[in-house]
Amino acid sequence: MNADVPWDAAFDSIAYLDHNYRALQAEDAEILHIIRDHFGDHFRKQGAGPVSGIDVGAGVNLYPALAMMPWCDEITLFERSVSNVDYLTSQIEGYDETWDPFWSALCLKDCYRSLDMDPRERFRKVVRVEQGDIFDLWRHEGRWSVGTMFFVAESMTAVHEEFALGVERFMRALAPGAPFATAFMAHSKGYHAGEHFFPACDVGESEVRASLEAFAGDFKVQRLESAAAVRDGYSGMIVAYGWRANSDSTIPVG
Repeated sequence: MNADVPWDAAFDSIAYLDHNYRALQAEDAEILHIIRDHFGDHFRKQGAGPVSGIDVGAGVNLYPALAMMPWCDEITLFERSVSNVDYLTSQIEGYDETWDPFWSALCLKDCYRSLDMDPRERFRKVVRVEQGDIFDLWRHEGRWSVGTMFFVAESMTAVHEEFALGVERFMRALAPGAPFATAFMAHSKGYHAGEHFFPACDVGESEVRASLEAFAGDFKVQRLESAAAVRDGYSGMIVAYGWRANSDSTIPVG
């Protein structure tokens, strides 16, 4: 179970960063294409003013926050692991050059390219880091107006009930109508962060769809076309994106 995993003592944030994000991989480039279009089209049609955003389980990944940045006056990077929190905090004043190719990929869409200030300055102004447990997000129901959760719910437990609850907690933290984007490792067998092995929940497109359908309005679940393996032990990546429903088909939880 999630509570039995030594997230603080064993998770090697820098080893995980080096393996997954030191270069822009094809899978992430495809994800960036999907979410920049989803968020860009939503806010172009809505014409909404600045909103609050959240990235749940940010880990050492900054690109979900970058993807929300043009429309947010506040973005919360919500993360449990102490070492990941330390890394995220170190990036606030000026994020590493590692993330420049990710921002450049977003800038293929004009709403990113036309940002009215340097992206590092904007990041410093709007992003804050909050340490917390995904299961405690029920305390903040409906708080955020845009949200992301990448490779979290299926990568924190081997228990399907905890996977589903993690998705639910994320979705309930969003306001009705909020656009969201999520990503999942398909049929993951677990993964390493440095020398330590961490659990994963074996999910596919049907499990992802089932976890979202009670909380999302219009949404899409799709398998990435990119087939290169970032690591061993999974069969591909799944992206799900859409909008928070105006009401849930399940009873409230606390």
